[in-house]
Amino acid sequence: MSHAGLRFWSAVLAVAVFLVDVLTPLEGAVAVLYVVAILLAAKTNRRDDTIVAAAGCVVLTIVAYLLSHDLESIASPAVRALVSLAAIGITTLLALQNHAATKRLGAQARLLNLSHDMIFVRDRGGVVTFWNKTAEQAYGWSSDEALGQLADKLLRTTYPDRREIIEAGLLDTGRWEGRVQQRTKDGAVLTVDARWALQHDRLGKPVGVLETHTDVTDRVAAHSALVQSEQRYRRMFDASRIGVVQEDWSDLRAALQSLDTAGAGLRDYLAQHPDFVREARRLARITDVNPALQKMAGSNGASAFIENVDRLLGEDDRSFLGALVAFAEAEPFYEGETELVRLDGGKVPVLFTITFPSGPDGDRNVLAFVVDITERKQAQDALLAAQAELAHAARVATLGELTASIAHEVNQPLAAIVTSGEAGLRWLRREVPDLHEVGATIVQIVAEGRRASEIVARIRTFLKKAPAEQDSLDIAEIIEEAALLVARELANDDVVLTFEVEHGLKPICGDRIQLQQVLVNLLVNAGQAMSGQPGSRTVKLRANAVDGEHLAITVRDSGPGIRPEDMPRLFNPFFTTKPGGMGMGLAICRTTVEAHGGLLSVESTPGAGATFRLTLPYSQEHIRP
Repeated sequence: MSHAGLRFWSAVLAVAVFLVDVLTPLEGAVAVLYVVAILLAAKTNRRDDTIVAAAGCVVLTIVAYLLSHDLESIASPAVRALVSLAAIGITTLLALQNHAATKRLGAQARLLNLSHDMIFVRDRGGVVTFWNKTAEQAYGWSSDEALGQLADKLLRTTYPDRREIIEAGLLDTGRWEGRVQQRTKDGAVLTVDARWALQHDRLGKPVGVLETHTDVTDRVAAHSALVQSEQRYRRMFDASRIGVVQEDWSDLRAALQSLDTAGAGLRDYLAQHPDFVREARRLARITDVNPALQKMAGSNGASAFIENVDRLLGEDDRSFLGALVAFAEAEPFYEGETELVRLDGGKVPVLFTITFPSGPDGDRNVLAFVVDITERKQAQDALLAAQAELAHAARVATLGELTASIAHEVNQPLAAIVTSGEAGLRWLRREVPDLHEVGATIVQIVAEGRRASEIVARIRTFLKKAPAEQDSLDIAEIIEEAALLVARELANDDVVLTFEVEHGLKPICGDRIQLQQVLVNLLVNAGQAMSGQPGSRTVKLRANAVDGEHLAITVRDSGPGIRPEDMPRLFNPFFTTKPGGMGMGLAICRTTVEAHGGLLSVESTPGAGATFRLTLPYSQEHIRP
């Protein structure tokens, strides 16, 4: 019934009681029935309605008494009127108290409805007596649908233990906490953290249970996914054939942040302060290693590695400096090659990739992936040995083509020696030997002998079969020696060789014989390409600086050039355009140049000659930072 209806019927009842009290001869305390009118008004839960109804009933009671009785004697009617007034007052007071209590409970209920947790109250029989708004939203049942239902049956609750044991613990301690599963009205399964509090009456007797539930379904799912991810990571970590090292670089981060580089670049600063780099290796702590890394290092367990990175790196390692710079500059990863030190002191060549995860805990989860390349190194050494054999054979073959030029070059100092010797003998056979002239001829003989010796030494050096060396080389000397080896051969074909070396070129680092072989091959190929060609035949050899770190050597001829269809295959092994060629010269040249950190390329326009461009890096010792 609406508030207006309650007010209306309260007024009707009060008027009816008044009329009965005034118009009928009943002697009872009819005015006591005003209590019903007050109770009807009180059901509106409005304090003003209760007070107005009570005041009206008091006025009607007094008016009815005055109309029915006089005031000369106080008899039983007066007593009955007083009883009615007392009943009206007491009822009004109780109604107002009940209204205040209801208001307080309503405020508390509204507070419970504001909670983000599902809250309901059940009596000792498990019947729901209160159901907050969050419970309505989470479980799907409205308050009207839930009230009066058995909580366990409604929610189909699954407990972590037997229900009897949980209930006994609740009665014993007055509280219980645990994780349960419940179902919504739609059948969805919720995982909730439940907190129960036992409620008592004034005598201390348990009368109900307040249950507060927090939905942790998503949290539990996320935790489960995290656990599965961790397990999957652990399986991959343990089963991987690639060595994996987990490291903590947080202390290293703090050390880098405290550096005062005085405006210098970090790489330059670290290169000038090797003590800091050595200390930094000790700050990078190892937290875990997988079985593949343990086997690689000759260990049977991870405990031997729970130290720092310095344990795995040799004294001559140079890769850590680059990793340190990449870490400081927030690079996502760093790759390199180094040697891993085994527990028995042996060394294993490895390729590695260090990943630097982002995020607050990234510095504590640095991962290094390590690959043993021992077999690859052995295969590479075998390949290099085979290439050296092939290169040596190619040099022998090249000198075979230059036999006439070599014989002519050696014959010149030998003829000069013979001529000088005969002249010296004539000076000695005179009646008066001219010792001055004899001395001069002997000096010429010695000079020509040394020249012949140098020619033979140069040829022997070119033919020498020895491991590749890394020396600091003057490119002008290499060009001059290569030009001397092929000068006569080119002259026989009427090829004019000119070479120009830019002044002040820095030294390069490499093997003298291998680089000479590259230039000799390119020069001989250029001469042969122009063989039989009418008109001028020229080969221009030039060396110049490209930038602060590289120089370039170009060999340009005036021959017919290279056909466009041959360009893609020009450096392939066994491809040749010469009738009796092996097809290995240019392949060896490119391999040799790339082994020196350089690049060999070619440009050609048919009918306008070809240009081979050889780019080589300077020796690192002569590059200014």
